[in-house]
Order: sequence, then C-alpha cells, then structure tokens
Amino acid sequence: MKGLKAASHSKAITALAQDPYQELGVSRQASADEVKKAFRKLAKQLHPDKNPGDKAAEERFKRVSAAFDLLGDEEKRKKFDRGEIDADGRETMRGYGGGDPFGGAGGFRSSSSASGASFEGVDLNDILGEMFGGRGGQRGGFGGFRGEPPPPQRGADVRAQLEIDLEDAIQGGRKRISFSDGRTIDVTIPKGAAEGQVLRLKGQGSPGRAGAGDALIELAIRPHPIFRREGDNLVMDLPVSVPDAVLGAKIEAPTPEGPVTLTVPKGSNAGSTLRLKGRGLAHAKGGGRGDLMARLQIVLPDKPDADLEQFAETWRKDRPYTPRRR
Repeated sequence: MKGLKAASHSKAITALAQDPYQELGVSRQASADEVKKAFRKLAKQLHPDKNPGDKAAEERFKRVSAAFDLLGDEEKRKKFDRGEIDADGRETMRGYGGGDPFGGAGGFRSSSSASGASFEGVDLNDILGEMFGGRGGQRGGFGGFRGEPPPPQRGADVRAQLEIDLEDAIQGGRKRISFSDGRTIDVTIPKGAAEGQVLRLKGQGSPGRAGAGDALIELAIRPHPIFRREGDNLVMDLPVSVPDAVLGAKIEAPTPEGPVTLTVPKGSNAGSTLRLKGRGLAHAKGGGRGDLMARLQIVLPDKPDADLEQFAETWRKDRPYTPRRR
C-alpha cells in the first residue's frame, strides 16, 4: 500500500511537470498577455546562450517553448482546456483517456512553431535582441535551434586612433598603443601609411567564447612643419635669395632622409618647382616612391640693404616691368 502511494505520488509529479500552465508558471485563468510575458521572461532566463553547457536549462527551455507553442495559440489553448488535445497537441481518445488533458505523454515535444521561431504574437528574435543588445539577427535568432545551443560567438571588435608623425608614414615602423582596459600592443606602421587608414590587428579585440575580436586602429598623421602630403608626393616651400634666383645657384634643401643639394636654375621665379625623384612616400600598391616637390619662394633680406634698394630704384627707372600683367 505504501509502495502504491509512492508510485501514485511519482505519477502526479510527472503529470504536473507536463502541465503547460505549470511550465510557464501561470494560472489557467491567465490572460494571453500574461502568458506571453511569462514566456518572454523564461526564454531570456533559460536560453542556451545564457546557460552554455547547462543541459538542465536547455531541456527546460525546450519544455517552456513547447508550452507556449500550445498556450500562445488561442485555438490550441481552448482545445487543451476542453481535453480535446494533450500537452503534445495530439488529439485525445475520448472514453479511453478519461479526458485526462495530459494523456500520459512523456514530455512536451517541440512543434514546428517552436523550432521555427514562429510563436503567435511573439518574435523570438526580439527576445534575442533584448538579451544580446540587438544582435539577435546576427545569431540567426531561434530559427537554427533544433535541440542544440547556437554556436558560440566571437568577441566584439574594438576601435582606437593612433597619432603618428609624417616620418612614420614615410618610413614605416612600430608604435605602441594603450587601451582603456590597460593592455598595450605594438602596431606596425606600413610604409606609405595614409591619413585615416585603418589597421586590423587579429585577435586583439574583446574576448569571446569563439575567440577574441579584432582591434581596428585608425591612423592620424600629425602636421609637419616643412612637408605637406599630396597623394604619394611630398611638397615643401624652399626659400631662395634674390641673387640665387637671378644668377642661379646650388643650395641645400631638406628631405625626409636628410639634406641634399639642389640646383636652382638661373632666372628662377617664385613658384617654380624643382622635383626630387623618389623622395616622397611609398606607393600604396608597391613599386617605388613618389617625389618631393620643392616650390621656390624668393625671399628678401631680413634687414633693409641700401645697395639693394639703390639697385632696385635704378632698375625700376631704367627697366620697368609689371609681372602682374603677364
């Protein structure tokens, strides 16, 4: 007799666990909105992505999904309440099952609606969005759920900006950057790096179950006091004295690799350009470097010179010309 009572108690517990109302934790008088809210809450708590490797949570999630598949459908719920179908959604055999709404089924089976992420009035992708900050669409929602948890996700990418000198962009090199989490990494600057160029460092982003994301480093080039960049070429202003411009001369000019000697042709005007081949930046596609363009700027002495002024007076009187009219 005692054994019989124990068996009956065990059977009652099994039946209770199969009651969809009990699975969702709502009463039989619960409204459709109450059923929906209960399911959303449980789905977020039990989803496999929230409980990786937890088989008990995974099984409970499937039972909750199947329960809502039944109670979330108005017609199915009515049929279940009348005893016309069991907790699995199968028609009951009247006169045989005694109208038992549970029908002795061994647990819920996930219907096509549950596996296909299509419950009446509830978008499970929205629930995923709430769980993962709007990333439900990337994870494929519940559509790929067939009793197995979705695949683990890669960590997020992180972004940072790195300021470099123009010489770094010309010659390349390595620079160290620090992140807000205290990490520091060395970044390889390619020759010919451009303003706004983004360098991707694999596996240096935020950690994730499927591996870390990447670090995306955007380069910002500081202004240079001498050189300006125009594509792969460098441009600079080269001051020239009046006698050197008139008579021609050899003068020293700066380059990224150090000073070189340039020949200023006789009779050079301000704005004339001297080209130094291969002294610019490396071509993005390889195959050499751009050029350095030296634009001549004719400069007078810092202090007034009486002889130069007298020469200018005589020149203007005897040989007047107006370059603005050219």
